[in-house]
Amino acid sequence: MSGRQQLNAELDCLQDRVPDWASSMIAWVRHPGAVWVRIAMAVALIVGGVFSILPVLGIWMLPLGLALLALDVPFLRRPLARALNYINRKLG
Repeated sequence: MSGRQQLNAELDCLQDRVPDWASSMIAWVRHPGAVWVRIAMAVALIVGGVFSILPVLGIWMLPLGLALLALDVPFLRRPLARALNYINRKLG
């Protein structure tokens, strides 16, 4: 199975387990037309994660930004799919 297929399968599983508001947000971000929004959000989250010493900004922003970027960057797909697999196993 390719990295894209693994990632899509894990994201589908995660979407089924989270609340409706989060599921709709994940679906919106995964839409192919949202590529520029997704990249802009990913860069903003990664930059915010770098400045995690400031209030409000935190280290939680870095992995979330990398996860968004993984939807468009092929070499990040498999590691994110493995991480989501672990999270999905812990959730249910």
